[in-house]
Amino acid sequence: MTFIGKRLKSIRKEINTTKVYSLSEAISLVKKNSTAKFDETIDVCIMLGIDIKKQEQAVRSVINLPHGTGKTYRVAVFVKDDSKAEEAKKAGADIVGSEDLVEMIQKGNMSFDKCIATPDMMGLVGKVGKILGPKGLMPNPKLGTVTNDLTNAIKNVKGGQVEYRTEKNGIIHAGVGKASFTERNLEENILALYDAVVKSKPVGTKGVYIKKMVVSSTMGIGLVFSLE
Repeated sequence: MTFIGKRLKSIRKEINTTKVYSLSEAISLVKKNSTAKFDETIDVCIMLGIDIKKQEQAVRSVINLPHGTGKTYRVAVFVKDDSKAEEAKKAGADIVGSEDLVEMIQKGNMSFDKCIATPDMMGLVGKVGKILGPKGLMPNPKLGTVTNDLTNAIKNVKGGQVEYRTEKNGIIHAGVGKASFTERNLEENILALYDAVVKSKPVGTKGVYIKKMVVSSTMGIGLVFSLE
């Protein structure tokens, strides 16, 4: 804890937490101060001017970041027939199953990060919906994780597809890469996320939609930035 305290104290000397940085300035400082002994994740927080009491104003979708996330995802796939199981395995799925996969989840074995299912398996998947749902793992057709095109779905997830959605306070959090990424790649990933969130603006939203944006690393301090 002493190490972390000294480290954060050193970082604070180089940044101004009351300043609104340009995106390039913010990324440069975040990368410079990502000095942990592991490759820190770069996160973006977007605060939206939505009415959180209205369900129709919730924002949720997915985006394929141009440079991926730098994270390796383990993917579980629910399939019924052998041909689809073979397709999933060839596409790189880590776990493929049906009733056996349901039993595995019910026993608490959640050794995967993403979950995909063919449409004909959703009745079975529903048996573990109360387990998968709270963890954000429930397959969803709107997110492309309920589909017969398993090859592309698995490719997208493995390739750095990011799900973004508003939390109860109207804030979106998303990982956009690693500290080892180049500044340009991080900037392009963040701009892609920003554009996607803007395009997802709910009908009926009033006032300022994008209220505030913050970028930070796993062990770093958040910096407010603007694209203006």
